[in-house]
Amino acid sequence: MSHAPAHSNRLAAETSPYLLQHAHNPVAWQPWGEEALALARAENRPILLSIGYSACHWCHVMAHESFEDPETAAVLNRLFVNIKVDREERPDLDKIYQTAHQLLTGRGGGWPLTVFLDPRDHTPFFAGTYFPREPRHGLPAFTDLCRRVAEWYGEHADDLAGHAWALGEAMTRLNPAPAGGEILDGAPLEDARAQLESAFESRHGGFGQAPKFPHPDNLNRLLRHWHASRVRGNEDETALKMAAMTLTRMAMGGLFDQLGGGFCRYSVDNEWMIPHFEKMLYDNALLLPVYADAAQATGNGFYARIAAETGEWALREMRAPGGGFTSALDADSEGEEGRFYTWTREEVEALLSPGEFAVAAHRFRLDGEPNFEGRWYPHVFHSLAETARRLGIDETEAARRFEAARERLFQARGKRVRPGRDDKVLSAWNGLMIRGLARAGRLLGREDFLQAAEQALDFLRTGLWREGRLLASWKDGRARHAAYLDDYVFLADGILELLQARWREGDLEFALELVEAVLAHFEDREAGGFFFTADDHERLIHRPKPMLDEALPSGNGIAAQVLLRLGHLLGETRYLDAAEGTLRAAWNGIREAPYAHTSLLTALEEYLDPPRSVVLRGHGEALARWQALAQKAYDPGRMVLAIPAEAGALPGLLAERRPRGEAIAYLCTGTACAAPVTTLAGFERALEGKWD
Repeated sequence: MSHAPAHSNRLAAETSPYLLQHAHNPVAWQPWGEEALALARAENRPILLSIGYSACHWCHVMAHESFEDPETAAVLNRLFVNIKVDREERPDLDKIYQTAHQLLTGRGGGWPLTVFLDPRDHTPFFAGTYFPREPRHGLPAFTDLCRRVAEWYGEHADDLAGHAWALGEAMTRLNPAPAGGEILDGAPLEDARAQLESAFESRHGGFGQAPKFPHPDNLNRLLRHWHASRVRGNEDETALKMAAMTLTRMAMGGLFDQLGGGFCRYSVDNEWMIPHFEKMLYDNALLLPVYADAAQATGNGFYARIAAETGEWALREMRAPGGGFTSALDADSEGEEGRFYTWTREEVEALLSPGEFAVAAHRFRLDGEPNFEGRWYPHVFHSLAETARRLGIDETEAARRFEAARERLFQARGKRVRPGRDDKVLSAWNGLMIRGLARAGRLLGREDFLQAAEQALDFLRTGLWREGRLLASWKDGRARHAAYLDDYVFLADGILELLQARWREGDLEFALELVEAVLAHFEDREAGGFFFTADDHERLIHRPKPMLDEALPSGNGIAAQVLLRLGHLLGETRYLDAAEGTLRAAWNGIREAPYAHTSLLTALEEYLDPPRSVVLRGHGEALARWQALAQKAYDPGRMVLAIPAEAGALPGLLAERRPRGEAIAYLCTGTACAAPVTTLAGFERALEGKWD
């Protein structure tokens, strides 16, 4: 017999899985919106703003300790208007109040984010992250803190006007002032390379010390730098070695799920052994193309396998009905972090044959000490060659046994209670996954990846594109929330990558519609660059213009890349001017901290050395043959479009790229184009040299 929950609040009508997790708390939570904000103003009660996400471990801990506790809830309900926000649905609010936390406390924030706001203008006056129910770790008890905050507000509310002005001024200054007439040069590219080597952890790979994040943008920058140095004739082998070592160690470690594929959020140690077990769509979407690129650049099949298993994980575990991709898998199951992924030695031994167990035990060191809370979490300690020598068998037999062991363990694990899945579909993260699957599908020859990318694009276009504007989030048939800069530009970038895999009627037109919406509603026409929110977005205490890469690439960096590529491809000077304006807006920050602006560095690189575009027109097998030739080598600055001869009306300069014979190639570098090439031998010669 089912029982009605003892409590319900206004979150019960929401779609966000994170908000629904709190719908039956005794706390009188409300979603962010005019109703809650008006109530706070009318009653002059401060707002307790709590921001988190469904896969967040410490969000769960604070919920269990405090928000599910009736005594704590009674204090919160009496003193505050309580508002819950899913940071993945409302990254605008999260960016603003994470920034405010940094300004108020002098240190970085995180989740859960706990902020107390002035009800009159929503300015934060106290901020923190996780607070325990009882005092510990140098933190006060949450209810004691809440009482002190409410008491302080009652005594000092009239003093907050000056505080609000000062905080507003500080946040405004964070939006970069544009560079003047300075020449944009390549110095930050070299400086970033030096900074990456300085931060490189040479024993285990990666950058900095634990907790260690994968930083796919850093790895992409190193691969691009290596390629550029090779073209110049002074190959930077160290750059390639740093990228390769990091990619290898992450994939051999516990950051990568050795049984089911896909990457966890970060490693809690320097060895990449034990992760924070949540799996985010965006991490995998960003790592997937880097591994595929590394496989192409180095010829190392190991990277191809990791890319393939990452894509397979996404298709198997993260797809929503209709083809979109869901957001995250929780770190916890059965009330324990990592429970789904860890083993006892006895469990493993019971599932495997003696020969299989011998190989798995040596590779995963099951004969050593447990590495996670008395259990074993798979981490590759020994290569197959080492294991084969240890057991006195050949490497082929070791590989056969190991793959059989992996499959048996994977099938057995699938019968366990699975971690929760946040099944909302986010436009921005799907744009990243479309790009990753399209690139990996093309480089690895995976038709299933390409089909999945196309289906995800069609899902977004059908379900989240309304009258020339994009929506940010979809769940259970409901599309919600005005889209942000990242949604538009990540999706446009994904389409450009998908078009390089194969041409579909309507896809380029959709990318151009997205870009035109960005120029119309997000561009800062005075200072350059793009705001995170549109000009008709809800008015908040700050309109950020983020340039730094964080967990996601900078929307401004991706916007500049997309605009440069489309501008050169179509001969559209508006796009080129907007890209240059973005680089100038970010220039002072890029020069001061190039390492933190890797997405904009890629745009800078392509501004200084314009992308080489290859437009092919032709028929059937001949067109496919020319396309494969153009895309055979790793060349991140080359864009290849193979457009069937029968394709409909094309925009801009593409309209002049007319078909002739079985195939024809139009090769350009920036605005400089070579004579069309009409023979396969001539095309091969052109690809070997600089055609401009």
